[in-house]
Amino acid sequence: MEKRKLIWALAVIFALNIALIGLLQTAPDAGADSYRRGASGETVKKIQRRLSDWGYYSGAVDGIYGSGTEAAVKKFQKKNGLTPDGVAGPATLAAIGLPSGSGGSSGGGSSDVNLLARLISAEARGEPYSGQVAVGAVVLNRIEHPSFPNTLSGVIYQRGAFSCLDDGQFDQPVAESAYRAARDALNGWDPSGGAIYYFNPATATSSWIWSRPYLTTIGKHRFCT
Repeated sequence: MEKRKLIWALAVIFALNIALIGLLQTAPDAGADSYRRGASGETVKKIQRRLSDWGYYSGAVDGIYGSGTEAAVKKFQKKNGLTPDGVAGPATLAAIGLPSGSGGSSGGGSSDVNLLARLISAEARGEPYSGQVAVGAVVLNRIEHPSFPNTLSGVIYQRGAFSCLDDGQFDQPVAESAYRAARDALNGWDPSGGAIYYFNPATATSSWIWSRPYLTTIGKHRFCT
């Protein structure tokens, strides 16, 4: 009799352990630092939605981290110089614009500063400081413009928007001044005068960009609307 009770108790403990593991794998958000296959919840939906907007994901935005989401995360990671393991850890979440453990954008937090600084450094390294801030301001102006995505990461990772994502400059070390420029831009300084485009007249090959209404020139960049 005692032996049967012991066997029964062990079976119950085993079943509870299996159930607990399943809950931990699928618990929605709960301040997790990473998401992988088997996870679910609102943050997974946000990951899917953003990867879908950028053309990496074509499945349903259902909040379930399946093989399709994993494959899309790998594509995004490869494209952006991250370890292509299919796991949305802190670095990948930050690149997507979802700070780990928060479930959403921080609206000017450290993740926004880091992402914007990386873009500024890649696009305006060596430019006057006001020109670096202006490049950051252009990104922020696009967020408010109906023709562009309405998130910082959405604007920066929009396909074809910034050449630095294709030529490797985005993955280079970030200049210290770019962090200061990102903070100044996020705090409202806009030396561009409200521009949503900029280009280098010495290297521009598009006739369309020259048709945009001119606002100002800072360093090598011409800013326009």
